[in-house]
Amino acid sequence: MSSAAVWGLAVSVFIAALVEMVEALTIVLAMGVTRGWKSALTGVVAAIVALSAFTAATGYALATWLPRASLQLVVGILLLIFGLQWLRKAILRSSGRKALHDEALVYEKETKAAAAAGSEIRFGLDWFSFVVSFKGVFLEGVEVVFIVMTFGLNAGNMPVAILGAAAAFVVVLVAALAVHAPLTRVPENTLKFCVGLLLATFGTFWSIEGLGSLTPSHGGLEWLGSDLALLPILAGWLLVCAVLIRVLKVRPAPPTAVGAGAATEGRPRP
Repeated sequence: MSSAAVWGLAVSVFIAALVEMVEALTIVLAMGVTRGWKSALTGVVAAIVALSAFTAATGYALATWLPRASLQLVVGILLLIFGLQWLRKAILRSSGRKALHDEALVYEKETKAAAAAGSEIRFGLDWFSFVVSFKGVFLEGVEVVFIVMTFGLNAGNMPVAILGAAAAFVVVLVAALAVHAPLTRVPENTLKFCVGLLLATFGTFWSIEGLGSLTPSHGGLEWLGSDLALLPILAGWLLVCAVLIRVLKVRPAPPTAVGAGAATEGRPRP
């Protein structure tokens, strides 16, 4: 891979992992502060163990069962689907048709739910806190694992993908220890937009490469400029998003003149 593609891989994984880890952190903080840290942290550890097993099984299956060309095509399509889902939400939020993600509001909802939940002790743990923490970390972690594995295997550079995710983990952990509160200042909506763009870009690139590898008898399909083709693909997706945001933009209703309603009230309708 060229240096530009390696940096794109590292940045993509870092940002995606950062977003998912911030959301998982909010859930764990709400459980720990409201119901105690023992059960919440036990849920985190159990989720990490489950994620490790999931990663080992999935990585072995992808690397063993799929040939290189098929791997590129399948992973490229999956990344494109994921990227388009992220972009859809980002476009709706940027155009005002969907509420912006608010980590403080999520934290407030989680703490209220934790406070209202009944007390059930299993295996010496607060079961509600354990289950919610486990589910939050596992579900967010699955997306991180998927992105790391698909990027790393398809690019043939697992170390860079793993380092990107590890760097995100360290940043979130240090920030959490420093502020002792949800990371509300992280521009999640902007970061999600960036992740969507990067996923769609790499998904498009690898899908076409996979198709080319599967059709060698027709000369295959290769990108002009090799990895540098990622830049115009990224620019193309950015242009599409900008157009869609402009088209879907919610415009404020024009102000009504004072007394206009009273002036027309009582008049017979034509």
